[in-house]
Amino acid sequence: MSNHIHEISTENEKKTLIVIIFTVIAMVAEIIYGYITNSMALLADGYHMGTHALALSLTYIAYVLIRKLKNSQYFPLGTEKIGVLAAYTSSIFLGFTGIWIIIEAIHRLLSPIQIHFNEAILVAIIGLSVNSICIFIMEKSHQHHHEEHGEDYNFKSAYYHILADALTSILAIVALLIGKYLNIICLDSIIGILGGILILKWAIGLIKNTVAILIDMKRD
Repeated sequence: MSNHIHEISTENEKKTLIVIIFTVIAMVAEIIYGYITNSMALLADGYHMGTHALALSLTYIAYVLIRKLKNSQYFPLGTEKIGVLAAYTSSIFLGFTGIWIIIEAIHRLLSPIQIHFNEAILVAIIGLSVNSICIFIMEKSHQHHHEEHGEDYNFKSAYYHILADALTSILAIVALLIGKYLNIICLDSIIGILGGILILKWAIGLIKNTVAILIDMKRD
């Protein structure tokens, strides 16, 4: 059983690295093209992807440490909590992402800015395309581990970061299309607030579960 769990952890480690590579390539491309075209939308999304790349890197580093230190005398009770600690830290990043989206959306609601619809829709579609590939890579492993061995919170935190990015891209596309063709500009901000609240809810759930494990709190 432990060997099977180790195999899944190794598989999740590899998948996390692939997702990081996709995210970093998209991030670099958006930032470079953003500077070339003076596109604030591309630049903002590129830097936003950077925060997810950082959180995903934390997940990957945790997997490497778990694998390297699994037989270490310094961890007589095992190295599983390294992954949980990484998930806890990553979930805080996720929470800040949700808060930032809510604050930015409220600011735009109170002080509307001119939206370059075609450019913004293109950025959202690029982001959604990258995230869809990453979700496809991660989805099977996420379900398989949950069904057979309970939660791998380290992997789940990375998965939620990708889901959060995909969700914001989908909501942005819907809001931008309505804004462009029906001229309902405020919808972009309203949907942004709702998306931020959902992401914050995911983050709080992850924080509660990982803290419970880290402090050995009895759970039902």
